[in-house]
Amino acid sequence: MVNVHYFFDPMCGWCYGASSLIEVLANMSEFEIIYHPGGMIPKRAIDPSFRQHILQADEQIASMTKAHFGDAYKARVTSADEFIVDSYTTTRAFLVGQEMGVAAHKMLEIIQKSHYQEGQHLDQLDTVEKLAVSMGLDAITWNEKIAGSEAKMMGQIQESHELMSQMKVSGYPTLIIEKDGVLMRVSHSPYYGKPNEWKAYLTSLI
Repeated sequence: MVNVHYFFDPMCGWCYGASSLIEVLANMSEFEIIYHPGGMIPKRAIDPSFRQHILQADEQIASMTKAHFGDAYKARVTSADEFIVDSYTTTRAFLVGQEMGVAAHKMLEIIQKSHYQEGQHLDQLDTVEKLAVSMGLDAITWNEKIAGSEAKMMGQIQESHELMSQMKVSGYPTLIIEKDGVLMRVSHSPYYGKPNEWKAYLTSLI
């Protein structure tokens, strides 16, 4: 088993663009992904002046990765209403989902699609609860675990930042293979939209 360190954020557009590559990696039994959430955006409203930058970046991501950005999401970004982005609540949901038995890559994918396709308000705990229930998770257990999840989430983010410093990681998404005590950065961007070539490349690294 070869470990792959994945530095990501649920609210990172490029991480959303890379989700199909992460799925290929997650389905290869030769690898184990170790997820390192980065806490990119503490809960805050995005200034209208910055929203145009987001839309331009999304267009570039869609062009390169073929990821789909839904109309409901675009409507939220362009709306006159407050547009809140929150890496912390979504990271808590990511961790609790795993704790309740959802595969990490599936939990992340569901969160990303809820944001980037459906335009869900994932800064709100009742919204992530509905998301959990839609996945078949028990609402009472979910709420109990979410209520106690903040300290673990903050600890995970702190650990991620320490590792990022050690491994000289400066952005998301970043993939680093750990094999026989040697660390090697994985260049994933040339394989956007090329799942078969990506799998062949990964196989060559084993």
